[in-house]
Amino acid sequence: MTSQWEIASQALSNISVSANPNNDPVTIYGSSPELKCVGVGTDAAVFQSLSAPSFAFKVYAEQKLDKIKAESEVYDVLGPSEFFSTCYAATDKFLVLTYEEGPTLFDCLLQGIPIPDQVIQDVEAARKVAREKGLNPRDIHLKNILMQNGRAKILDVSEYIHPGNDFRWEHLKRAHHEYYQFISGTPMPYWLLETIRKWYHHWSKYYPSFEDFMGTVFKQTNYWRKP
Repeated sequence: MTSQWEIASQALSNISVSANPNNDPVTIYGSSPELKCVGVGTDAAVFQSLSAPSFAFKVYAEQKLDKIKAESEVYDVLGPSEFFSTCYAATDKFLVLTYEEGPTLFDCLLQGIPIPDQVIQDVEAARKVAREKGLNPRDIHLKNILMQNGRAKILDVSEYIHPGNDFRWEHLKRAHHEYYQFISGTPMPYWLLETIRKWYHHWSKYYPSFEDFMGTVFKQTNYWRKP
């Protein structure tokens, strides 16, 4: 018997996704009136089914298809969790996930939506859960964290099988504790956030320390805020 998500996924037949260099977001080709794009990352794009809105399809770029199996296996290890999505199935092109409502932390900065400390605490708790299951929670950043009624839900667990610490979460947590108070509730322009994102991707090449990087970011932010 064909499942509801299998019927809904047929709308993906005219859609393809391609990766871009320099850690830029993927490019989407094609469209469908039955799907709504709800997220675009550097490896994949996520679509909500309008006919079956409880499902989201994470369609990977053709150059990143090897990540599908890895992310599916991570979801299997995590199991049911209040901090992570549920993965229903994996195909050779996409994952079938629960559709999760709420703005990403990136959206919160764009819209000036305050980010409470509880969100930071939830991410810390989620990372602890992942580590207890033998995983290595990494690649946690503004676009991978949703805020739902003041609580955190983490997206994209594909890198949890890789070793090493990319320090992205540690840096984000530190920025929240030390700098966020100065911009909380203030909508940030997209160009500024994208500039900071691109700077961060190369920060270790041009700055002797994270403190120096954040100093430059803070100066740029203050310059933008001047009347």
